[in-house]
Amino acid sequence: MIYFDLFKEFFKIGILSFGGGYATLPFLYHIADQYHWYSINELTQMLAIASITPGPVGINMATYAGMKTHGISTAILATVSIILPSLFLVIAISKLLRKFSDNFYVKSAIYGLKPASCALISAVAIRLIKSSITNIYGIIIFLPLLFLFMSGKKHSPVFYLVLSGLAGLFLSFVFKTQ
Repeated sequence: MIYFDLFKEFFKIGILSFGGGYATLPFLYHIADQYHWYSINELTQMLAIASITPGPVGINMATYAGMKTHGISTAILATVSIILPSLFLVIAISKLLRKFSDNFYVKSAIYGLKPASCALISAVAIRLIKSSITNIYGIIIFLPLLFLFMSGKKHSPVFYLVLSGLAGLFLSFVFKTQ
Protein backbone atom coordinates (compact mmCIF):
# COMPACT_ATOMS: atom_id res chain seq x y z
CA MET A 1 0.00 0.00 0.00
CA ILE A 2 2.89 2.38 0.71
CA TYR A 3 4.05 1.95 -2.89
CA PHE A 4 0.65 2.96 -4.29
CA ASP A 5 0.38 5.96 -1.94
CA LEU A 6 3.92 7.04 -2.75
CA PHE A 7 3.32 6.72 -6.49
CA LYS A 8 0.02 8.62 -6.23
CA GLU A 9 1.45 11.48 -4.17
CA PHE A 10 4.56 12.02 -6.26
CA PHE A 11 2.65 11.62 -9.52
CA LYS A 12 0.29 14.32 -8.22
CA ILE A 13 3.29 16.53 -7.42
CA GLY A 14 4.57 15.99 -10.94
CA ILE A 15 1.24 17.09 -12.40
CA LEU A 16 0.49 20.04 -10.14
CA SER A 17 3.82 21.66 -9.27
CA PHE A 18 4.16 24.46 -11.78
CA GLY A 19 7.08 26.82 -11.25
CA GLY A 20 10.07 24.54 -10.82
CA GLY A 21 11.47 22.38 -8.06
CA TYR A 22 10.66 24.76 -5.21
CA ALA A 23 6.99 24.56 -6.20
CA THR A 24 7.06 20.98 -4.89
CA LEU A 25 7.52 22.27 -1.32
CA PRO A 26 3.81 22.74 -0.47
CA PHE A 27 3.10 19.21 -1.65
CA LEU A 28 6.06 17.75 0.23
CA TYR A 29 4.94 19.60 3.35
CA HIS A 30 1.48 18.06 2.91
CA ILE A 31 3.00 14.58 2.56
CA ALA A 32 5.02 15.05 5.75
CA ASP A 33 1.90 16.20 7.57
CA GLN A 34 -0.45 13.51 6.24
CA TYR A 35 1.68 10.37 5.91
CA HIS A 36 4.51 11.05 8.39
CA TRP A 37 7.02 9.40 6.06
CA TYR A 38 9.44 12.13 7.09
CA SER A 39 9.31 15.06 9.51
CA ILE A 40 9.20 18.77 8.76
CA ASN A 41 12.76 19.00 10.06
CA GLU A 42 13.79 16.30 7.59
CA LEU A 43 12.01 18.29 4.87
CA THR A 44 14.32 21.24 5.53
CA GLN A 45 17.29 18.88 5.36
CA MET A 46 15.96 17.45 2.09
CA LEU A 47 15.69 20.95 0.67
CA ALA A 48 19.26 21.76 1.67
CA ILE A 49 20.62 18.54 0.16
CA ALA A 50 18.48 18.82 -2.99
CA SER A 51 19.63 22.41 -3.52
CA ILE A 52 23.33 21.62 -3.42
CA THR A 53 23.26 18.39 -5.42
CA PRO A 54 23.34 18.47 -9.21
CA GLY A 55 20.03 18.13 -11.01
CA PRO A 56 16.53 19.53 -10.67
CA VAL A 57 15.51 20.30 -7.08
CA GLY A 58 12.08 18.67 -7.37
CA ILE A 59 13.50 15.40 -8.62
CA ASN A 60 16.27 15.41 -6.03
CA MET A 61 13.71 16.02 -3.28
CA ALA A 62 11.49 13.22 -4.58
CA THR A 63 14.42 10.83 -4.59
CA TYR A 64 15.46 11.82 -1.09
CA ALA A 65 11.87 11.66 0.21
CA GLY A 66 11.47 8.21 -1.31
CA MET A 67 14.72 7.09 0.28
CA LYS A 68 13.62 8.38 3.69
CA THR A 69 10.26 6.66 3.26
CA HIS A 70 11.28 3.08 2.62
CA GLY A 71 14.68 2.77 0.97
CA ILE A 72 16.02 2.45 -2.56
CA SER A 73 12.88 0.94 -4.10
CA THR A 74 10.69 3.83 -3.00
CA ALA A 75 13.39 6.33 -4.00
CA ILE A 76 13.25 4.99 -7.54
CA LEU A 77 9.44 4.90 -7.48
CA ALA A 78 9.16 8.50 -6.21
CA THR A 79 11.64 9.71 -8.83
CA VAL A 80 9.86 7.95 -11.69
CA SER A 81 6.47 9.08 -10.37
CA ILE A 82 7.41 12.76 -10.33
CA ILE A 83 8.96 12.57 -13.82
CA LEU A 84 6.16 10.69 -15.61
CA PRO A 85 3.61 13.54 -15.78
CA SER A 86 6.22 15.90 -17.24
CA LEU A 87 7.26 13.31 -19.77
CA PHE A 88 3.66 12.76 -20.89
CA LEU A 89 2.90 16.49 -20.92
CA VAL A 90 6.01 17.40 -22.92
CA ILE A 91 5.21 14.77 -25.52
CA ALA A 92 1.59 15.94 -25.81
CA ILE A 93 2.34 19.66 -25.72
CA SER A 94 5.18 19.46 -28.21
CA LYS A 95 2.65 18.21 -30.77
CA LEU A 96 0.38 21.20 -30.15
CA LEU A 97 2.96 23.91 -29.40
CA ARG A 98 2.95 25.65 -32.76
CA LYS A 99 -0.83 25.65 -32.93
CA PHE A 100 -1.48 27.24 -29.50
CA SER A 101 1.70 29.19 -28.72
CA ASP A 102 0.04 32.56 -29.39
CA ASN A 103 -3.35 31.64 -27.95
CA PHE A 104 -4.64 34.31 -25.55
CA TYR A 105 -6.21 31.78 -23.15
CA VAL A 106 -3.08 29.65 -22.90
CA LYS A 107 -0.93 32.71 -22.20
CA SER A 108 -3.46 33.95 -19.62
CA ALA A 109 -3.59 30.61 -17.80
CA ILE A 110 0.18 30.43 -17.49
CA TYR A 111 0.31 34.08 -16.43
CA GLY A 112 -2.19 33.27 -13.66
CA LEU A 113 -0.26 30.24 -12.43
CA LYS A 114 2.91 32.22 -11.67
CA PRO A 115 1.56 34.24 -8.70
CA ALA A 116 -0.18 31.16 -7.31
CA SER A 117 3.12 29.27 -7.37
CA CYS A 118 4.87 32.16 -5.61
CA ALA A 119 2.19 32.25 -2.91
CA LEU A 120 2.44 28.50 -2.28
CA ILE A 121 6.23 28.62 -2.10
CA SER A 122 6.11 31.63 0.25
CA ALA A 123 3.64 29.94 2.57
CA VAL A 124 5.84 26.86 2.87
CA ALA A 125 8.97 28.99 3.27
CA ILE A 126 7.38 30.74 6.26
CA ARG A 127 6.43 27.38 7.80
CA LEU A 128 9.93 26.02 7.23
CA ILE A 129 11.52 29.12 8.75
CA LYS A 130 9.31 28.79 11.83
CA SER A 131 10.20 25.13 12.27
CA SER A 132 13.92 25.66 11.58
CA ILE A 133 14.63 28.54 13.93
CA THR A 134 14.32 26.75 17.24
CA ASN A 135 17.04 28.50 19.23
CA ILE A 136 19.18 31.63 19.42
CA TYR A 137 21.78 30.14 17.06
CA GLY A 138 19.18 29.79 14.33
CA ILE A 139 18.23 33.45 14.76
CA ILE A 140 21.91 34.47 14.73
CA ILE A 141 22.35 32.68 11.40
CA PHE A 142 18.99 33.61 9.87
CA LEU A 143 18.87 37.39 10.40
CA PRO A 144 22.18 38.30 8.70
CA LEU A 145 21.36 35.98 5.82
CA LEU A 146 17.93 37.60 5.49
CA PHE A 147 19.46 41.09 5.37
CA LEU A 148 22.07 39.90 2.87
CA PHE A 149 19.30 38.41 0.74
CA MET A 150 17.25 41.61 0.91
CA SER A 151 20.25 43.82 0.09
CA GLY A 152 19.53 43.43 -3.60
CA LYS A 153 22.71 41.62 -4.55
CA LYS A 154 21.90 38.43 -6.37
CA HIS A 155 23.53 35.26 -5.08
CA SER A 156 22.95 31.63 -5.86
CA PRO A 157 20.92 29.61 -3.33
CA VAL A 158 24.06 27.51 -2.94
CA PHE A 159 25.86 30.62 -1.66
CA TYR A 160 23.32 31.01 1.14
CA LEU A 161 23.42 27.30 1.96
CA VAL A 162 27.22 27.23 2.16
CA LEU A 163 27.32 30.47 4.16
CA SER A 164 24.70 29.25 6.65
CA GLY A 165 26.46 25.89 6.94
CA LEU A 166 29.76 27.59 7.69
CA ALA A 167 28.07 29.89 10.21
CA GLY A 168 26.46 26.90 11.93
CA LEU A 169 29.79 25.09 12.01
CA PHE A 170 31.51 28.16 13.42
CA LEU A 171 28.83 28.71 16.10
CA SER A 172 28.85 25.05 17.14
CA PHE A 173 32.64 25.14 17.41
CA VAL A 174 32.74 28.40 19.36
CA PHE A 175 30.01 27.52 21.85
CA LYS A 176 30.98 23.86 22.42
CA THR A 177 34.62 24.61 23.17
CA GLN A 178 33.83 27.15 25.91
